[in-house]
Amino acid sequence: MSETSSAPVVRVQQGELRGTTDRGALAFLGVPFAAPPFGADRMRAPRPAAAWEGVRDATRFGPTSPKGPYPPQYQDLFVEVDIPGEDCLNLNVWAPDTAGSAPVLVWIHGGSFMNGSGSVAAYNGAAFARDGVVCVTVNYRLGAEGFLYTGDDTANPGLLDQVAALRWVRDNIAAFGGDPGRVTVAGESAGAMSVTTLLSMPAAEGLFQQAIAQSGAAAHTMGPEDGRRVAGFLAEALGVEATREAIAAVPVERVTAAASALTEEVQTAPDPQKWGALAMSLLPFMPTVDGEVVPRPPLAAITDGVGAGVPLLIGSTKDEGRLFSVPAGAIGAIDEATLAGAAAAYGLAPADVEVYRRNRPDARPGDLLAAIVTDWFFRVPALRVAEARAAATAPTWVYRFDHWSTSYDGELGACHAVELPFVFDTLHEPSTRPLVGDAAPQVVADTTHATWVSFIRRGDPGWAPYTTGSRTTGLINDKVEAVDDPAGDERRLWDGVR
Repeated sequence: MSETSSAPVVRVQQGELRGTTDRGALAFLGVPFAAPPFGADRMRAPRPAAAWEGVRDATRFGPTSPKGPYPPQYQDLFVEVDIPGEDCLNLNVWAPDTAGSAPVLVWIHGGSFMNGSGSVAAYNGAAFARDGVVCVTVNYRLGAEGFLYTGDDTANPGLLDQVAALRWVRDNIAAFGGDPGRVTVAGESAGAMSVTTLLSMPAAEGLFQQAIAQSGAAAHTMGPEDGRRVAGFLAEALGVEATREAIAAVPVERVTAAASALTEEVQTAPDPQKWGALAMSLLPFMPTVDGEVVPRPPLAAITDGVGAGVPLLIGSTKDEGRLFSVPAGAIGAIDEATLAGAAAAYGLAPADVEVYRRNRPDARPGDLLAAIVTDWFFRVPALRVAEARAAATAPTWVYRFDHWSTSYDGELGACHAVELPFVFDTLHEPSTRPLVGDAAPQVVADTTHATWVSFIRRGDPGWAPYTTGSRTTGLINDKVEAVDDPAGDERRLWDGVR
């Protein structure tokens, strides 16, 4: 590294970068890892980023991937960053010292494969750098730009963007003081679904040595038939043929708007006759098992030992489902009939619902449905991954984040995504307060962030690995408590169902 006016300068394969400092960390922002995915490259596999002359400014976040807004009920909770420009396949690096050889965290953001970016304030990596970890946050293509499937020779360009970012890290992270042989890939929600998919992908093999999956698991992929179904709906909305060439010829803004409308439809009023299995998953754009990029359903590949040598930390929040009913004001409006119908759609019998009720004697029907949604979407799929790795050579740890957010008059609870500012130790960011509340306890951030740092640096979060005998789970709040098979009676209801 060289210094110009106290600004850090590093050399990567494409040229020199001038960064800045951020809360004591060195920061390099908006660094391209692949070429702009437009023109002839639109909806295709990423190409390498071009070299540049001179010293490139890396003091500001780069363009974000095209995307629509979050649904209205989530816009206060998840503040979007929208930066125009075509060079959207970029990443950000926070480093403690460019002269070192520190472990590396590569973060893949969530947002239903429709929203988010690596420049969200809650993902600021300065605290990881403070604690001896090089933190990298990445952009990837979203919606139809990244996950359109038409049955042609291109599939999952959004996943391939993530692979390209990991390759760039392998080839360049040493310039930032990172060790390319000690990379942990991590993500939340769609990012976690991506992580478990990457774990099963030949193209990603060897690009990371550890993995963390927060609130998302290998169940969330779709088959080619569903992929073509979504492409047909999108093409119909755009008035073009259901081919990649025809859809890619439509302006990005129109495609993004049409994809957002389809997502809103499937997430608010899904017709099972129209959407099939996607009426349950609620994700019309997600990785497709295409036979090449994703050769097999990830859980099947993991069961057969793919990724068995990669230590994995996987888990969920205690009350994930409350995110989907509290902000919209629906949780108090759910009655017993709605609860019974929804539970049946998820595969539970009335006697199963009573197990949830006995464990929550003061719960309303909406509270019980939120607990069922939590298990169907997040907890049980994560446990299935842990179970699939029972014979893996590397250990698996399972966690549950239990801190109850006081937001929405104390209703939001330990909901989906609430752990993120605690993991990144970014409670100081004003944009996190609608999610975590105005007085979120720093001690919970200290505990959670230290747990992630321990895993990234030492390969051990601090409790016993998960086995199908003990099912040890780290319950995370102001401290970590190791408990064997928490809520085991509810877990067993899903055997043979989910």
